[in-house]
Amino acid sequence: MFEFAALTYGMIVSFVVASTSRNRREARKNPPLLTLFGWTLMTFSATTGVGLMGYCGYSALTGAPVAI
Repeated sequence: MFEFAALTYGMIVSFVVASTSRNRREARKNPPLLTLFGWTLMTFSATTGVGLMGYCGYSALTGAPVAI
């Protein structure tokens, strides 16, 4: 299940990054839906990263094993 989620996330991120870079290169404005997906992916990535760092930090302070 994790592999499918990681593959799907990677494909969506690749599409958003490729689309925004192409629009920048062609000096076009990004569509609002593409901007929304970009902000959503950035927020999801940041939240997941902060959560995982907090979990690892808590586990390191308490001595509990980190099992992800």
